[in-house]
Amino acid sequence: MSLTSPLFFAFLAGVILAYHISGSVRYRRLVLGFGNAIFIASYLTDYIQILPLLAFLLLGYACVSILSVWKSSLALGLAVLGVLVCYVFLKRFSFFDDLGRLPFPYLTIGLSYILFRILHIMVDVHSGDLEERIGPTAFFRYTCNFLCFVSGPIQRYQDFHAADGIAVVKLDADTVFRAFSRVVAGYAKFVIIAAVAEYAFSFLKPQLLQAGDPSFAKLCILYAAAAALYTVYLYYNFSGYMDIVLGSGALLGQALPENFDKPFSARSFLEFWQRWHMTLSQWFKFYLFNPLVILLMSCFPAPALTAYLGVFAFFVTFLVMGIWHGTTAVFVVYGLLMGAGASINKLWQVACAERLGKKRYRTMTETSGYVYFARGVTISYFVLALTCLWTPELSDFTRLIGRLGPAGLSAAFAGIALAFGLFWWLADQVAPRLTAPTFLATARDSLVGRNLTLASQMMVIVVVTTLLHKSPDFVYKAF
Repeated sequence: MSLTSPLFFAFLAGVILAYHISGSVRYRRLVLGFGNAIFIASYLTDYIQILPLLAFLLLGYACVSILSVWKSSLALGLAVLGVLVCYVFLKRFSFFDDLGRLPFPYLTIGLSYILFRILHIMVDVHSGDLEERIGPTAFFRYTCNFLCFVSGPIQRYQDFHAADGIAVVKLDADTVFRAFSRVVAGYAKFVIIAAVAEYAFSFLKPQLLQAGDPSFAKLCILYAAAAALYTVYLYYNFSGYMDIVLGSGALLGQALPENFDKPFSARSFLEFWQRWHMTLSQWFKFYLFNPLVILLMSCFPAPALTAYLGVFAFFVTFLVMGIWHGTTAVFVVYGLLMGAGASINKLWQVACAERLGKKRYRTMTETSGYVYFARGVTISYFVLALTCLWTPELSDFTRLIGRLGPAGLSAAFAGIALAFGLFWWLADQVAPRLTAPTFLATARDSLVGRNLTLASQMMVIVVVTTLLHKSPDFVYKAF
């Protein structure tokens, strides 16, 4: 069930109306559970396709139940290992083909985010952060929440349970308008900006991969433009999806966590990942980075090594995070690039703080020249690393990188960094001057003005969808 389809709109409206028929918590939880089941069933063409997902859920619930009574580190280690092996097998990673495959097609959508939720519950149950016993229906509602099923956001069980059919939602005009406005804004991002960026990217990509001998300058410009357009497409596709999910969740009493916070304003690679796909990076911070740092510091307690142990932990964390994004060998390269970006960033911070002192380094990072340079370099690195996502086959990736060579990659990196740096400089100069006259701001914020704005966005969505004949699919569904 695509989030841009009329079927999803009808399904969502039905769930919201059914949810608010009664204030009974048991009834509302029943509605949410049935909603999850119907949403998952919409991806099936045969009942057998759901069996591996059910087996994965049963394994996860069994591990959680065991850990609730047997809280040993050995039990946690075995449970995590078992769940990870099952996940790797079902996800069909190309570099684990020797594990074999099931002899029939089955549903893999949502598997990655279910994994994160199961591991989170297991670790928190073991540590005592989650003391209450989780029933099977609550486990299903949490791990398979239809709003977050495809691609998050990753919500903690404690936060989910606090509002699970309990939260009182007052469906007054203001609440409905705010929620609907966010949903429409998400569709505008998804259907207009992301669709146009994908259309332009799809025009440029074949020119990079097809046989021919373009000039060096043309090849660099094509690559830089295609990489930048893909990044625009990815961001507006994913953040638009999040707006739809969060707006819908508000009508069901679910205060889902934000996933984006102006990522392209980041001044470093590490800051970028504090703003991009935030629930994913926070999950890896809590459940991989922090435990790894604690382990390393216990093995190497020398204070002089602390910063460098952090560098290594950043590399491992971002390596795993990058590999998680796909099932082919190219995503190992993506993981290495993510790990390299995070560790180099941390080494730079450590080196500058040691050489300049923390105060002088902090002062340097606040200067205008450094801010725009850092933003340009950060975004350029991320944009080029995303090449792995749009050339997932190793043969295409190596052919493209081979055609560009070190000189071409360097030229594209410098060009994108310069373009983004200049963009932010111009934006900071122009934005403060773009203030609407008082009477226009008042008209815009009035009831009529808000409704006209919403209606105009919906009209543009219809027009663009008609012109492009289709809206883009949700890109993160594949990860």
